[in-house]
Amino acid sequence: MSKVQWKVDGMDCTSCAITIHKYLEKKGGQNIRVNFGTGDVAFDIEDAAKSNDLAKGIHQLGYEVQAADQPHAHHHTSGSRSLFKNHLQRFWFCFPFTALLMLHMIPGLTIHWLMNHWVQMALTIPVYVVGMSFFGRSAWKSIRNGIPNMNVLIAIGATAAFFYSLYGSLTGQAEQYLFYETAAAIITLVFLGNYLEDVSVNATQRDLNKLAKSQKVMANMIAFDDEHKEQIFPVENTSLHVGDLLLIKSGEQVPIDCKILWGEVEVNEAIITGESIPVHKTKKDKLIGGSIIAEGSVKAQVTAVGDATVLSGILNMVKQAQGERPPVQKMADKISSIFIPIVLVIASLTFIISWLVLKEFTPALMRSVAVLVIACPCAMGLATPAAIAVGLGRAAKNGILFRNATSLETFKDIKRVVFDKTGTLTTGNFHIAGFHTTIDEQTFKKIVFNLEKFSNHPIAKAILREWTTKDVIQWENIREIKGLGMQAKDKEGNTWIAGSYKVAKDFTKDDTHNIYIIKNNELTGWIDVKDEIRPEATSVIQYLHRKNIETILLSGDSLKNSEQLANELHIDTVIADQTPEQKLAKITALAAEQPTAMVGDGINDAPALAKATIGISMNDASQIAMESAQVVLMNTLSSGKSGGLNKLPTALGLGKHTYITIKQNLFWAFAYNVVAIPVAALGFLTPTIGALVMGLSDVVLAINSTRLFVKKVV
Repeated sequence: MSKVQWKVDGMDCTSCAITIHKYLEKKGGQNIRVNFGTGDVAFDIEDAAKSNDLAKGIHQLGYEVQAADQPHAHHHTSGSRSLFKNHLQRFWFCFPFTALLMLHMIPGLTIHWLMNHWVQMALTIPVYVVGMSFFGRSAWKSIRNGIPNMNVLIAIGATAAFFYSLYGSLTGQAEQYLFYETAAAIITLVFLGNYLEDVSVNATQRDLNKLAKSQKVMANMIAFDDEHKEQIFPVENTSLHVGDLLLIKSGEQVPIDCKILWGEVEVNEAIITGESIPVHKTKKDKLIGGSIIAEGSVKAQVTAVGDATVLSGILNMVKQAQGERPPVQKMADKISSIFIPIVLVIASLTFIISWLVLKEFTPALMRSVAVLVIACPCAMGLATPAAIAVGLGRAAKNGILFRNATSLETFKDIKRVVFDKTGTLTTGNFHIAGFHTTIDEQTFKKIVFNLEKFSNHPIAKAILREWTTKDVIQWENIREIKGLGMQAKDKEGNTWIAGSYKVAKDFTKDDTHNIYIIKNNELTGWIDVKDEIRPEATSVIQYLHRKNIETILLSGDSLKNSEQLANELHIDTVIADQTPEQKLAKITALAAEQPTAMVGDGINDAPALAKATIGISMNDASQIAMESAQVVLMNTLSSGKSGGLNKLPTALGLGKHTYITIKQNLFWAFAYNVVAIPVAALGFLTPTIGALVMGLSDVVLAINSTRLFVKKVV
C-alpha cells in the first residue's frame, strides 16, 4: 500500500470534497482524507503507478492537482485561473462594472446614459463572462459528475436574470425586462462572499500556517576547506542532509532537527509545545526545528530532514486529522449532497406558484432567482471542518497532537480516565526517601555507593546521584545477581550484598523497604526510595474530579506502592500488579462499560492504549506507545521533566468546546436556510440582497469557529 499526498486547487465547498472523495473511493483509494479548507488530499492505493492517472481524473472533475508525490504528476491550468488567481481579483474586476450599473438605482441621482439598456448590457457582459468562466464551468462539471455544487445555483440565478434582460433588449421591451444589474450584482457579491469565506477559513488555519512557515528558513552550514579550516555559508534548510554541521546563534530559529555537539543554549520551544519558558540545552541534547535560540550559540549536527522532522510530523498529523470526517460531519455531508436538487425543486415551485398567484412573470422569476442565490449548502459543509480546524490548530499550538478528528469529538463523552503509574503520574526518577543502618552512617553510605555504582538499575542511579563520594572501595570481586542485587567481597574477606527483600527474607520479616544491605549474613541496614510524582499530577486529578470524571490507577507495580500514590493524589480506584495482558483485558472491559481514556507511556501500555476509547501518550514515551495512542501530549517543562500531563485538561476541554462549536455552527446552517429560503420565496428579499446574505452566512460560521482560539476551555 502506497501513501499519496496532493495539494488540489479549486475546492470551494464540502460538495467538492465529497466529489473527490467518492472518485478516489471508486478508483480503489483507501483511508481517504480530503480537506477543502487547505486543499490537502491524502489516500492509500495499492498500485503507486496509478496515481498519475488519478491526478488526470481529478483534473477532469474540474480540479487541479498542484503537486503530487509522483514525479510525472501535472499541474493543469485553465484560462480563467491563469487570468484571475483568486476570488478577490475576480471581485475587483467585476466591481467597477457592477457599481456603474447600480448608480441609476440611487434615489435622486439621474444619469441618462446609464438608463440605456444597451449600455447596461455592455457593462454586464464582462461580469457575466468572468462569472460563468468560474461558476458556470464549475457547475457544469459538478452536474456531469452527478454531484451538483452550490455554483449550480449561482450560475442558474445569474443566467436567468441576464437572459431575461437580454430577451427584453432584443424584443424591444427593455423597460419591462431590465435586470442586468441583478445578474452582475449576484456574480460580484458572490465573488466577494467567496473571498470573505476564504479569508475566514484561512483564519481557522492560522496556527497550522505558523508551523508551516517555520519549515523553510536559512541555516548557517559549517564546511571545511582544503586547509581543514571552518567555513560558514548560508543555505536553505531544505537543502540540508543528515550529518551536516550547523552553527546556530542567539536569536536565530533552529533550522531543522539536530543534536548539539558543542555549546549551551536557552531554547524557546513554544512553536512545538506552547510553552514559552526557555529550556536549557547542552551537549548531546536535541534541538527541534522551528524553536528559537533565546540565548547562547551551538554547533550541531543534523539528525532528521524532510518528513522525518518533528515539525513535519506534527503538520502531517494535524492535516490528516483535519481531512478526516468525524461522525457528526458525515450527517452534514449527506444533507449537503442532496441539498442542491432540493433547492432547485423549491426554486421551480416558487416560480410556478408565484406566477399562478401574482399573474406576473417578472416578480415570479425574481423570487425564484432569490431562492437560488440565498441558499447556502456551504454553511452545512463548513460547520464541522471550520470548528475541527480551529480545535486541532489550537491543540497543536498548545502541545496536543490528535491523530484523527474523531478523537477530538469523542472527548466530549469521556467519563473515566485510566492512568499508568511509572512515567505517567510519576517521573520515573527515584530519590532516597529514608534509610536505617546499624553501622556508622558515613561508612554505610560509602559501602552502598561503591556497591551500586556497578549497577544500571534506576534505583542505583538515584543512590549514586544523592550519595556521591570520592572514597573508593577496591573490591576483591563484585557481580550483579539478576533479580536479586549486587554482591561483593572486600579485601578483609567480608561479603556484602545490596538487594531486594529476597536477599533479606532470612534475616527480617519487614518487607516494606526497597534495598537491604547484608554483611556476612547479617542485616546492617535498609534504604527506601520513592518515585517522584509529576508536579502537575495533583492539579490534573483535581480537575478531573471537578468535572465528575472517574480516575483509575492501572499499574504493574505492587498494590502497596500503587495505593500509596493513589492516596497522595486522591485517585478513586487502584488496580495493581497487572501484566500487559491483564491491562489490555481490564481496559477492554472498562471501555465497554462507558467511554474511557487511558494515559500511558511504556511499551507495556501500548496494547491498552490502542484498546481504550481514546489512548493518550506522552511525547517522551516509547515509540510504540506513541504509535498506539490517538492523542500525544507534548513535553513542556523547562526543568527537563515531562510536563505533557498538564495538557490533559486542555485536551478534554478542547474536545468538549469543539463539539459545542460544531453544534452551534450546524444550528446556524440549518436555521439560516430554514428561514432564508421561505423569506426569499415570499418576495421579501431581492436577488442582490440574497447574494450578499449568502456570502456573509459562511463568514458567520468561520467567526464563531475562530472563537475557539481565545475561548476558555479549562
